[in-house]
Amino acid sequence: MTEQAQISLLERYRRLAEISRNLASTVDLDILLDRITEAAAHVSGSEAASILLYDESQGQLYFESATNLDEPLMQGLIVPVEDSIAGWIITNGQPIIIDDTQNDPRHFAQVGKATHVTTNSLLGIPLIAKDKVIGALEAINKLSGQFTQDDQEILMDLGSQAAVAIENARLFQQSDLIAEMVHELRTPLASLRTASHLLLRKDVSEEQMRKVVEIIDNETTRLIDMTTSFLDLARLESGRIPFNSEVFDPGALLQECVGLMQNKAAEKNLRLNLYIPNELPEIKGDQDKIKQVVLNLISNAVNYNKPSGTITVSGHSHPNELVISVNDTGSGIRQADITHLFDKFYRSQATENSVQGTGLGLAICKQIVEAHNGRIEVQSEVGIGTTFSVHLPLKKS
Repeated sequence: MTEQAQISLLERYRRLAEISRNLASTVDLDILLDRITEAAAHVSGSEAASILLYDESQGQLYFESATNLDEPLMQGLIVPVEDSIAGWIITNGQPIIIDDTQNDPRHFAQVGKATHVTTNSLLGIPLIAKDKVIGALEAINKLSGQFTQDDQEILMDLGSQAAVAIENARLFQQSDLIAEMVHELRTPLASLRTASHLLLRKDVSEEQMRKVVEIIDNETTRLIDMTTSFLDLARLESGRIPFNSEVFDPGALLQECVGLMQNKAAEKNLRLNLYIPNELPEIKGDQDKIKQVVLNLISNAVNYNKPSGTITVSGHSHPNELVISVNDTGSGIRQADITHLFDKFYRSQATENSVQGTGLGLAICKQIVEAHNGRIEVQSEVGIGTTFSVHLPLKKS
């Protein structure tokens, strides 16, 4: 090794020491994964880097983060374990250097198509925590020459620290979510326990028994909805829900959503209107998940509206984005509540006793919209009504 090369290697290890301190400073999984990929590209002298995480319970490998990723819906893409280089790394628990990736039969080209980077050479290492392979870290396209054993060793050092940091972030995330879930389960479980005690009493009238059965039915439905929503949110936050990205017509989607909710609105004597231009520009995203967002917002508008009120769903486009709005003529939301609307399990004290809900719907909507590189906003005036607006980037030419 030349003196210059030795100095360069020492500089890279010095940089690795700084990175290690940086990784230990966060338990936010998304931020952590971004930091790891940026560090991997830097210390290996490569064009880009990516992380794939392995879910042992499902036997699936998920694409999670990359330095060159401008397509947010790639997060959660399932990569085949048997027919990919990352899958080989996971299965064998060994690092690998490939000088000509395009001619390797294990090369999975779909990721490259989405990131718009052709993978010519690759250095991949397993991420191992507590003697278990939890994922793969890949450096792509050496900027000068070919990947070397020195590159492999320094990436292995980064990977060993990264794997521990990822597991710590996951444990923190899971414990936080589980604690919140257990806390929220107490209320419906307490109601069910009270109802069961009443049913055991011999002096309960038939009318009282009917009311108790209604309580049981309502609370079990609430529990089912809460656990389903909780699982959806947990998967979204961990990047375990794959997004099916496709180009679709948002106008047709809005028409479908309004049609699905007309009966629910009519049951409450509410007018549900749709206003869109003759033609909205196409957008690229997961149509079913955007539909889930719109239906949730319309459902909230129905639940929190005034008698004989109006709900207006509209869509319009700006040069760079599509805006979907859902407006209601309900009682409005206090400013103190607006700041917490998208928090998990948050429900306004003004309405929590009048409208059933899990407190997770808006948190899920926010996760879905942000996964599409968009944002969701709310404007409200007490006594007048509320408007939720979803901003989504337009499809690139």
